[in-house]
Amino acid sequence: MPANFWMVVCNPENYRITQNLGFTIQGLKSQQRRKLQRVGAGDRILFYVSGIRRFAATATATSSYFPEETPVWDREGAASWPFRVNIKPDVVLEDAQCIDANMLAPRLEYVKRWPPENWHMAFQGNLHLLPKSDFLLVEGEMKRLRDGKDYVPTPFITTSDSNRRKSSNRRHKRNSNQSARAPGAAPAGVAATPAPGRGRFADRQPPVSPSPQSQTPS
Repeated sequence: MPANFWMVVCNPENYRITQNLGFTIQGLKSQQRRKLQRVGAGDRILFYVSGIRRFAATATATSSYFPEETPVWDREGAASWPFRVNIKPDVVLEDAQCIDANMLAPRLEYVKRWPPENWHMAFQGNLHLLPKSDFLLVEGEMKRLRDGKDYVPTPFITTSDSNRRKSSNRRHKRNSNQSARAPGAAPAGVAATPAPGRGRFADRQPPVSPSPQSQTPS
């Protein structure tokens, strides 16, 4: 399973370079060095094209990052691309299919710290670590556009769903163990019938009627 879900941000010209390379390799900028150290084989990558604000493709990393100074991608401002990661394509949309991020990005958890109208400020920089749910939401929309009526959504379990399931399993196991340790115990949800002579009124004795011999004639 992938350890991380990334979003690579690049302008239309640099996205086209990656596309023309067959989505086999991607450049990364030096400003994101600490994040780069977490990129590994099996990680998923979402491509966001700045300027036109489109989600265009997804890929999977097939290596960790490595240094490579050969110029391939154009500089964006003063930033170059001195690092690389090998990738393989997953979902690649045609130009006309690319998703307008203005319609989808405000739904992402990753942008909740910004006002809805300023969601694009969350995408500054070249490399972003996304929540799994955000990545799968965008990729699911991509697959729906690519596959049309043949698209079958892939279910996924969130962390909260997984924790609730584990908690439920632990409660079920605990209840089963308690039943096994108490032979003859009443089933769960059924009140046990107190044994004769026991219960909340067990210490109370019935009133004793005086015997006829002890009664004094009036």
